[in-house]
Amino acid sequence: MLVSLTAALGAQPRAADAAGFALIEQSASGVANAFAGAAASAEDATTIFFNPAGMTRLPGKQVLAAVNAIGPSINFTNQGSTLAPPQPATPLTGGNGGDAGSWSYVPNLYLSWQVDDSLWVGLGVNAPFGLHTDYTPGWVGRYQALNSELTTVNVNPTIAYRVNDKVSLGVGLSAQHADVTLSKAIDIGTICFNTPGLGQATCTGLGLTPQSVDGAQQLQANGWGYGYNLGALFEIAPDMRVGVSYRSRIQYTLSGTSAFSNVPAPLNASPQLQTSAATLALTVPDSASVSVFQIYDEKWDMMADMTWTHWSVFNQLAVQYADGAPASVTNEGWRDTWRFSLGLDYKLDEKWKIRSGLAWDQTPVPSPQLRTARIPDNARTWLAVGASWHFTEGAALDVSYAHLFVANASIDHSEPASGVLIGTYSSSANIAGLQLSYRF
Repeated sequence: MLVSLTAALGAQPRAADAAGFALIEQSASGVANAFAGAAASAEDATTIFFNPAGMTRLPGKQVLAAVNAIGPSINFTNQGSTLAPPQPATPLTGGNGGDAGSWSYVPNLYLSWQVDDSLWVGLGVNAPFGLHTDYTPGWVGRYQALNSELTTVNVNPTIAYRVNDKVSLGVGLSAQHADVTLSKAIDIGTICFNTPGLGQATCTGLGLTPQSVDGAQQLQANGWGYGYNLGALFEIAPDMRVGVSYRSRIQYTLSGTSAFSNVPAPLNASPQLQTSAATLALTVPDSASVSVFQIYDEKWDMMADMTWTHWSVFNQLAVQYADGAPASVTNEGWRDTWRFSLGLDYKLDEKWKIRSGLAWDQTPVPSPQLRTARIPDNARTWLAVGASWHFTEGAALDVSYAHLFVANASIDHSEPASGVLIGTYSSSANIAGLQLSYRF
């Protein structure tokens, strides 16, 4: 089962629906509460991701499998995009790129095992980061982005220890695999005009003028990175608990190939258009959370969460080429962010629980100039609902739904030889989750 789920995780494209390119959708029960109280709830084995110390609240053994279907909509409206200097400020041709979002499926698996009265061990397999934007060929921003995909698979063995009736501690290790695909169109006419020794007469004689012929570049790279997660759970009172957790940053050096296609024969020898081995440096951020879970009475539970993410470690996206070509560097300049959430549960009876949640997720993108077509991120507000059904002893089924209202996002992003993309993004997302857990 673990092998098949890992393969499924690796095969699925991702659509990030936490801020930046993070994926918070590591359970379906959590979606229903907009992940309020995630580090303190400890109601099922998904606590392995959010706070491993929470395993001490899970008696016996538990296995849990979940999948979240994420459907983002990402639509661009051009508002005066142009070629980049040193070319004249000529309008970029092409349409708006269609809907760059598409449905993706994020599965996860958790196993928790109580060894004795004080010790628990667990394993989580999930996808903490991901991205998928895909524009139609020929769109106005094609020289900056066509397809962008980031897929991660995180294998997270954990251990938890109950210090006493009030305090539990947890720790885990993360072995995380990342796979990146980045493609864009190449303005062959502009490259021809800027290639020494060819000259304007040669380029126009070949029918190569700016925006007249497009080639394509695609980078594919992958690799492993390693990190850890820590957590503590405090039983403040019989009806209240507080959880704190931390997930470390992970640094990657991804290796792969940068390949070109649709290059006219006279430019095959151009240093700018050579297929080459390439490496991509990527750092995914660390994060810290504080959560509260409060039992109000026999019917109502309340929860809250505050999470900080260290997005400023994502300062640039730099690709180095083995053939000595100049590095391709995109300045990101992201800032650290906060996420705040509130949740409310109502127990209908011993078998049914209705869940709800509200969250606000800050964007790490600080300005229109640093917003890119690959990650046109902005702040979002979550509204979420769901239900848990304990249909037999030890077994539960969770369903959830969340709608994300994403603020309109301006972009005024310039890249050398790729143009200045000027316009507005309007986005939203829907998330539907299904989860099955069994305790034995």
